[in-house]
Amino acid sequence: MRLGIVVNDIFSEVEGYTTTYLAFEAFKRGHEIRYISLEDFSYGMDEQVHAIARSPEPRRYRSPRTMLQSIQSSGATIDRLSVDQLDVLLLRNDPAQEFFRRPWARLAAINFGRLAMRHGVLVLNDPDGLTHAINKIYLQIFPAEIRPDAIITRDRNEMLAFAAEHGGKAVIKPLQGSGGRNVFMVRLSEPENINQMVTSVMQDGYVIVQEYLAAIKQGDTRLFMLNGHILEHEGVGGALRRLHTGGDIRTNLTAGGKGAIAIVNNQMKSIAHKAGPQLKEDGMFLVGLDIVADKIIEINVFSPGALVRAVHLTGINFMQPILDALERKVNYMNNNSLADRVSNQELATL
Repeated sequence: MRLGIVVNDIFSEVEGYTTTYLAFEAFKRGHEIRYISLEDFSYGMDEQVHAIARSPEPRRYRSPRTMLQSIQSSGATIDRLSVDQLDVLLLRNDPAQEFFRRPWARLAAINFGRLAMRHGVLVLNDPDGLTHAINKIYLQIFPAEIRPDAIITRDRNEMLAFAAEHGGKAVIKPLQGSGGRNVFMVRLSEPENINQMVTSVMQDGYVIVQEYLAAIKQGDTRLFMLNGHILEHEGVGGALRRLHTGGDIRTNLTAGGKGAIAIVNNQMKSIAHKAGPQLKEDGMFLVGLDIVADKIIEINVFSPGALVRAVHLTGINFMQPILDALERKVNYMNNNSLADRVSNQELATL
């Protein structure tokens, strides 16, 4: 399998990323790996998508860290390829990281990925589905019973009225964003902090105001979905319990949260069952659902992380079923005469 992996910037990748572990396991299986940064795409007169890509040196690696070091080193194999030479283009970039620094880069992977699809490259997650999920509005198209009450607005009075209707508390966060940036809990009993919080979030545009779920005190669970179903390996569900520290409501590991073993219970299975059809319809190959009690508070479709922490805590290599699924898709594309009639969106979760 010839696997292209799109990241924000090759040189900002680190050992602990899910992307790094996926690439390492794929390389160990003998697959060709190509890392592509967002700035390294081009589209030529030949109507092909091209990219400058980096590959690890052709030798054995003892760990994801040493393989990544090779990719980032001067000894890496660097070539300009036509993307249609790849079997799979895996979009592992996070558009939210580019919101302020490089706004031109936010949609680069989606746009070039859409062009690559025209030439038979399997692009995951599906670029058209990702376009629909570019911000937190995406959660609102899922069944109401599996998401908290929420409004989206830039009207401060609406925000406060919503909090008043929901016990005097609400969570506010920017519609665009990731990693727990500018996520606050508004308490009407503490009015001196509200204006500062709202002003900070509104700097990023529209604000999603979400019902505060008391169960967040015990943290949340990131549940991984593969092909519209719970990611499982060796009878264990791919999930991570995320605990917040101090008085911070955020459980994001990048914001100081801590990881713990999660048990996938019947409540989570029910949520996954109800969310799965929409994820399949949108071509969402690999997704992270952030769950509190019986609600999804966020859906992570762009480079969902934290899976490596689950691997370390459980000893289960959840990268294996992901690669198994990729190999099955490529095998179907290469050996099925009807494959050209199946859309990228359908094949993404087939």
